[in-house]
Amino acid sequence: MERSSNQGVLFALAVLLLVAVGVVTIGERWWWLPPLASVHGAWIDTLFNITLVVTGIVFVLVHVLLAYFVWRYRARSAEQRAYFYLENKPLELTYTLIPAVVLTGLIAAGTRAWFQIQGPAPAEALRVRVVGEQFAWRFQYPGPDGKLGRFDPRFISDENPFGIDPEDPAGRDDFVVTEMHLPLNQPVEVLITAKDVLHSFFIPAMRVKQDAVPGMTTRFWFVPTVAGTYDIPCAELCGQGHYIMRGVLVVESAQEFERWQQEQTPVGELLSSMSQ
Repeated sequence: MERSSNQGVLFALAVLLLVAVGVVTIGERWWWLPPLASVHGAWIDTLFNITLVVTGIVFVLVHVLLAYFVWRYRARSAEQRAYFYLENKPLELTYTLIPAVVLTGLIAAGTRAWFQIQGPAPAEALRVRVVGEQFAWRFQYPGPDGKLGRFDPRFISDENPFGIDPEDPAGRDDFVVTEMHLPLNQPVEVLITAKDVLHSFFIPAMRVKQDAVPGMTTRFWFVPTVAGTYDIPCAELCGQGHYIMRGVLVVESAQEFERWQQEQTPVGELLSSMSQ
């Protein structure tokens, strides 16, 4: 009995040590979410922090009570019998309704944030198509007409590696790049698809993540608020080269973005040069 008690104390000390390490590392930001760089990311971070605080308080209270009851009502002799009762309606209603109300509030807040992100983008939003393939990202931007040409994997060939419909005039002035650029503080709508297998388009600093599914288009919109360079990893296991599938996002001023756009070659010119 004494040995079992000592083991329990050692286990409790180990748990307390792990909790202390977790608190210290979170406070020092040794591991945590990357610095926020988008408008809607603030909603997600707020919801995340509220959820973490609520569940953390519940976790601590439940385990403190559990430890207290284990100690307070421990058996003191082999003949001692535990007391129990079959039901207690006030207690059952309490521990059913309180979690239900709290969880309903969290779900409602999460649903609101989801519809804000997945809702219609502002009319002035820049539209960019993201195409995932093993093992890289490609980005299609509209040309001066402001319209994206149609993309379909059926059109992918040696002459048209981007899969843009050659019969669609809106696609002739588009351009395709392997590095994503976005203007600072301007809304952007991202249309996401894939050529081959499932991928997942993920920009941690922007708090955006969406699957890229062959044969369909998924979407979201956001507003980048901090200039800089950000990683775009694939967050879906997509094959042996999954670990190298990493893109780059550059957020820059409107003037720098405009200059970058003017340096790109339209798809129409590339297709013409390939066919010659």
